[in-house]
Parts: sequence; structure tokens; C-alpha cells
Amino acid sequence: MSEYIIDMQHISKTYPGVSALRDVQLQLREGEVHALVGENGAGKSTLIKLLAGVEAPDAGAEIRIGGELVELRSPMDAIEYGISVIYQDISLFPNMTVAENICVGQRNQRSGLVNWKAINQTARRCLEEFHVEMDVRENLGNIGIAKQQIVAIARAVYSNAKVIIMDEPTASLSSGEIRVLYRIIEKLKNKKISILFVSHKFDEIFTVSDRATILRDGMFVGCDEIQNLTERTLVKMMVGRDVAVVRQQRDIRTDKLLLEVSALHKAGNFTDISFQLFQGEVLGLTGIVGAGRSEVARAIYGVEPADGGDICIEGEKKQIRSAPEGLRQGIAYLPEDRRSQGVIQAQSIRNNITIAALRNLKNRLRLLSPDKEQTLAVEMIQAVDIRPPAPEMLAGKLSGGNQQKVVFGKWLATNPKVLIVDEPTVGVDIGAKTEIHRLLWEMAAQGIGIIMISSDLPEVLAVCSRVLVMARGRITGEFTDMDHVTQEAIMEKALIG
Repeated sequence: MSEYIIDMQHISKTYPGVSALRDVQLQLREGEVHALVGENGAGKSTLIKLLAGVEAPDAGAEIRIGGELVELRSPMDAIEYGISVIYQDISLFPNMTVAENICVGQRNQRSGLVNWKAINQTARRCLEEFHVEMDVRENLGNIGIAKQQIVAIARAVYSNAKVIIMDEPTASLSSGEIRVLYRIIEKLKNKKISILFVSHKFDEIFTVSDRATILRDGMFVGCDEIQNLTERTLVKMMVGRDVAVVRQQRDIRTDKLLLEVSALHKAGNFTDISFQLFQGEVLGLTGIVGAGRSEVARAIYGVEPADGGDICIEGEKKQIRSAPEGLRQGIAYLPEDRRSQGVIQAQSIRNNITIAALRNLKNRLRLLSPDKEQTLAVEMIQAVDIRPPAPEMLAGKLSGGNQQKVVFGKWLATNPKVLIVDEPTVGVDIGAKTEIHRLLWEMAAQGIGIIMISSDLPEVLAVCSRVLVMARGRITGEFTDMDHVTQEAIMEKALIG
């Protein structure tokens, strides 16, 4: 019998004009947690799709499950072979109950009728295995993201999964919820279930993983026991160079006032928000989740207008009551949820980049100029370093980090005066994170005023020239001496005020 429950060899995948994977290998042992590591665009998502049966590999690929050479022609094939995927956006049914989501498809084999009592009992037993309590009759959409993730794991176990693929499983979890997930992963290991763990967070990789496979630019770099790796060696394998978070220079701010917010308020969200943003400044807006940061950003942009207060652009008071009006006033907003709010998955990279700047791409007949559109798309792809640089490629085919760059390119194409970015590096690897930080400072150097909302305090300290702290819908602190401010000082203002 094979040493590996999953053995993938000579895995390549080519899209029109793009080579996503080239002769990659991946081997999973029974009952191990195996980290799949690489920069955004390295091929991790593509490899997962091939293993999940969502897409087919190029000719010559060999996939063995339990030593048997198999073809995974559909997701159902993968499920029948015991492979279950828990995607970052948790593909469950929010309008169905917890029990229905766990036992989806279960019915009496003779009558074909659904035995609701048995379904609820089965769901409770599945959850009891993980020592998790929840009402199995509750609609899934009414419970938190952490519990939804547990439901997805319970469903995989119920379906007798031998391999569970976890794609960025902690992206939306608190530290306490992450500890619960770690405990569940340990229980899965004890049941001899293998886990392919995809994460950009090194602390998680080194906490839960037994081995790691590293990809770079669609190619296999290496596989090793986690105990033989360090963060430094892992980064070097991922990106081919040493990467360090460097505190940026902060001497490019001018005295030109771009944005002034005065006494902005919205019932139930925030109150008395007042601050200024200057040309060339990266202003941090931080605080714990629920402090009202994103709500303030959406009010300034106009997508969710405030109840009252003043917004001035370059000294002129503006009534911004909609997103199009915000855009006309030179404000751009990169939302936290790039999948549902930032990128049109089924459209090309070119269309995504140019959609907000179409009014500037008309010819003398006032018609859209395809040449201007293509030129702008190529220019933005190069400016933000989207990989692969293929304007006609569907945005949904890109990795998370490159989708984020597409959104940056879209707003950069509008020549904004003010750019608001909400958690710009969530779910991206350290290499892409460094590139996004560089991109923010390049945009600031061009004279754009940037508001960066972030919960990542090391990121805030590394990138921002000034920081505002919010708690319970109010600004509770401001830090201007970024060379001496500490994470502890910021957290004190975020928690205590």
C-alpha cells in the first residue's frame, strides 16, 4: 500500500496564454496536517481546484488516492474519493438549517422521504465530536462565521472525508475562535483524516502543520518537515529572496488639505467623527472589529451616507449621498470583501480595471475606445504588478492577492484624490503584502491621500504616517510620532479609550 493517501505527480495546468502550474507534485500522508505555502499567484488555488475535481489538469498528470490512479472529472468524483474542500468563503447554504447543511442529501432509502428527527440527531452527534454546542435547527445564515466553519468541517466528517482541504480557514476568525479550530484539527488528525492547510499566516503554519509544500511561480520548490523550516527559510523558498517588513519613510506629506471630516455621525454606527487628511499622507484608522471604522469609510465614500456632519474636499463642502457622487468628487474606496464587493469574478482583468474610468476612455465620437481601454488596462497591470499579466483572463481565476491588486488598479485608473483601503492585505502572503505596502506609498508619493483601515498593528506601524484609533463608534486616540508609538499604546486606546 502507498505511503501517501494523496500522491499528485507531474501536475500542470495551462489556461489560454497562461501557465498556472508546471510539473508540480504534492504528497499527503494519512492523518497529517500538510501546509500548502506560496505567494499569491504561486498556483495554490489552481492545485486545490484540480484536487477538488473543479478543473482538469493538463495531459500527463498522475493523481493517486490510496495508491489508486484516478481521474477527478468533477467535484462529485472528488467527494466520492473522500476529498472535501472548505473554501475561504464557506460554500454552504445560508437559508438551510445547521442540520440540513451537515446532512445534505440524507433521506430514507426506501421511501425517499426526509427523516427530520434523524437528521437533527445526526447533526448533534457530529458537533458533539468536536465539543461544540449550537442549535442544529437554526438557519446557518444566522450564526457567526466561526460556527459556519465548524458546520463545514462537520459536514466533511459526516460524508466520510479522508482528506479535508482548508483554504485560509482563519481569515475571519478571532484569536479565541482560532484556538477552537486548532483543537478541532487535532481531533481530525486523531481520526486519521488528512488536512491540506492553506494559509499565509506563518504562526498558524508552524503551530498546526507537520510538513509543508512550497510553490513559487506555478512550480514546485520543495517539501519538508515543518521542524526543519524557519520563517526565514520559508519566506526565501516562497519568494526567492529575503523579505522584511520595513518601516517606510514619512516625509512626503504636504500641507495641502485634501479631505476634512467634521462631526460626522450615523445612528447606531459612529458619532462625532472629525479629522483631516493631507496630500501624500497614509492615515491609519485602527481599532477592534465593530469599532465603526468601515462604516465611517462607507459614509465618506457615499455608499452608506452619514446622518449628519460635514465632508469637505480641498476646502469645499460636498454633499456625498451615493458611491457615484463620491467617485465624481475624487474619492475611491477599496472594500474589505474583495470577492463580493471589489472584483467582478466573471469579467476579465481589463474590464475590472477600466469599469470605473470608462468616462475617460471615449473617442471623439463619444464612444468607448477599445484601444484606450486596452492601453489603460495594460498600464495598470504593470503599475500594480498583477500576475499573470493577462488582460483577457477572468479575474475570478486569479489568486486572492492578485484580485486585490486588480481592485487597486481599478481605483488607480480613476486618478483619485483620496483613496480609502479597508483591510488591504487580509488573506495575502508576505510577499504580496510587502508589494501592497510599496504600492500604497507610491500612490501617496503621487499626491494621493490614503486612509488605511487595518486591524494588523505591525502593518499600521510600518506603513502609516499618522494613526487614528476608534472604539465604540468614536475616535479615542491619535498618534503622530510613529517612530515611538507602540502596539500596546494603540490597543489601550482601542479597548479603553
